Amino acid sequence: MHRRAFIKSSLASLGGALLLDVSCTSANHPPKADPRLKGAFRRPPQNGWTFVHLEGTPEQIGYQHGYLLADRIEDAMKVNILEQTHGRKYGWDFYRDAAKNMMWPHIEAEYREEMQGITDGLRARGSKRDLWDVVAFNGSMEWDYYLKGYEKTHKTEQTAELEISVAEHCSAFAATGSYTKDGKIVIAHNCWTRYLDGERWTIVYDIVPSHGHRILMDGYPGYIHSGDDFGINAAGIVITETTISGFSGYDPTGIPEFVRARKGMQYSNSIDDYVRIMKKGNNGGYANNWLIADLNANEVADLELGLKNVNLWRTKDGCFVGSNFPVSPKLASEETNFNLHDMSASANARHVRWNQLMAENKGKIDMAMAQKFLGDHYDTYEKKDDPDERTLCGHVDLSPRGMGTWQKPYGPAGAVQNKGADATLAGKMALSASAGHCCGLNFNAAEHLKKYPRFDWQKPLLRNMNSEPWTTFTITT
Repeated sequence: MHRRAFIKSSLASLGGALLLDVSCTSANHPPKADPRLKGAFRRPPQNGWTFVHLEGTPEQIGYQHGYLLADRIEDAMKVNILEQTHGRKYGWDFYRDAAKNMMWPHIEAEYREEMQGITDGLRARGSKRDLWDVVAFNGSMEWDYYLKGYEKTHKTEQTAELEISVAEHCSAFAATGSYTKDGKIVIAHNCWTRYLDGERWTIVYDIVPSHGHRILMDGYPGYIHSGDDFGINAAGIVITETTISGFSGYDPTGIPEFVRARKGMQYSNSIDDYVRIMKKGNNGGYANNWLIADLNANEVADLELGLKNVNLWRTKDGCFVGSNFPVSPKLASEETNFNLHDMSASANARHVRWNQLMAENKGKIDMAMAQKFLGDHYDTYEKKDDPDERTLCGHVDLSPRGMGTWQKPYGPAGAVQNKGADATLAGKMALSASAGHCCGLNFNAAEHLKKYPRFDWQKPLLRNMNSEPWTTFTITT
């Protein structure tokens, strides 16, 4: 079957909004004479990353985003809709309705205008997407949290996908004082997800909003937030996170996480600001351990943001690490099903490895070392180098164990990209990034699917993912 026909046939149940108008897929389409595009641009890809500059009012930023990245957003939405609906009883219309009726009433005007702008920019490039597609898409990190509560409230029979915990991913650290080579902040993160969407998680956004601080962040096409979360703002605040394993809890009357995460990155002048913004209206969606760095105070913090339990630790001489483990035993027992004592679990094994690396390299940590950490393949449970789901550079595709239904044994998933900054880089609003596994291992989609045909449902959209060199990106002047 022809590839386009195969996609159309496979995804027909997802609704007409999924079928694309190919007129919007040319990245080099000449810009129209629209004043909303003033100052915005998209650069050609560099070592796997695409740099986009957006500026102006919320409407302008959104329009620029939708217009300049229309081809990438259409492609990313296809992936997201497939992931949200495959093997589940809920079609895309379910998420669109929830976005409209549950999320939208709790989204403030600024971000409503930005998402409407994204929709308008897409439409200007020939897309058939509407506002509820864009809102549902932005809420994609929260849908599993919402569904777990929805299933209980409506007393419906769960599908196999929903019987397991929400997907966890990412490895990260933040250090300062006696732990780093120059006594100043070093912070780094790698994103774990399916390769299906992870290979596309390669946009560098330089956003200059009319209100709040300028932002440099990595992100996914069409998201108003980073999503996997690594960003720097002009006030000297650097933010990243890792999700909390086995978490349950969602308040549909709260403010969506993607709104709070973007607002925190845009409006925070301090660690306290970020904590306040993330706590206000907390809905429990995409529950994370947030690692926050304040360049001006030379301080780092760990905000463990559950729904019932919220904890904050901070230091000017120390480090915090993240690998999806709950820090607080109370949060772990009350809001997760995670076993803190199972050292074969990925989150615990990586926690042990982070502690080893921090102790062994105290006083020597810099960006070069951070990059090495994110490519680490030491499995603390097996006590040997073995790239798998228990190593900081995750390779679920090479593991016979996997990490749950979303990452079955040998599932095409794991670490998909890496970012980091020290005080020097972040001080000039720059970050270092590596697309793919920074360890040097590449992923070949055709070879993997041939070996593991049970993942053929991803075939129309799964792509190769190469290990790209570390590259520095900075704001435009």
